[in-house]
Amino acid sequence: MAIIWLIMLAASLGLMIFTDPAAAVNSMITGAHGAVELSLNLLALYAFWLGFFSLIEKLGMSRGLERLLRPVISRLFPSCDAETRKYITMNVSANLLGLGNAATPMAINAINRMDNGSTKASTDMIMLTVISATSLQILPTTVIGMRATAGSANPADFLFPSLVATVLSTLIGIIGVKICSKIFDRKKRDKASASPLYSEQTKKPRRARRKKAGAAK
Repeated sequence: MAIIWLIMLAASLGLMIFTDPAAAVNSMITGAHGAVELSLNLLALYAFWLGFFSLIEKLGMSRGLERLLRPVISRLFPSCDAETRKYITMNVSANLLGLGNAATPMAINAINRMDNGSTKASTDMIMLTVISATSLQILPTTVIGMRATAGSANPADFLFPSLVATVLSTLIGIIGVKICSKIFDRKKRDKASASPLYSEQTKKPRRARRKKAGAAK
């Protein structure tokens, strides 16, 4: 990915330098200035919310959030323990506030706790990735902050369409993971039942029961 971006950047700068060198230099300076300004504005926003979530965790309020969301989290992540559910809850809470970057460390902690050394991702890992990617948002603070920085007259006028879009995308993602999980689990069971070892293991208890019944007679 880094090589692709490097090629795109080099090609665009090369074309601009050959066609209009003054505009190329001006664009680079303006873009760098805008990037620094946006980074500083987002830095203040994320510093506040990351500190807020850290305070919640230290005060033990994350347990309250975990209990509040426990029915939903338990159904979506049946194999996770309480500590993992706590990180998942914090991740979902950060996404609800539109803090995708702030939610990422919590998702990483949850994924690390789910890791059992297997080379394949578990259903819970996939579910968390999908929920984080679809990012159900009630208050998209990051986008509101970016729109306010850009000088929008009403930076929060997209809240309802954003809520509808994120709710639908999250529901579709969850349903898709559940359906795919059932399909793959069924294939695994069919493959296991078709193997000779499985057939032999299932025949042994039947033979033992038959011998026991014959001895009783």
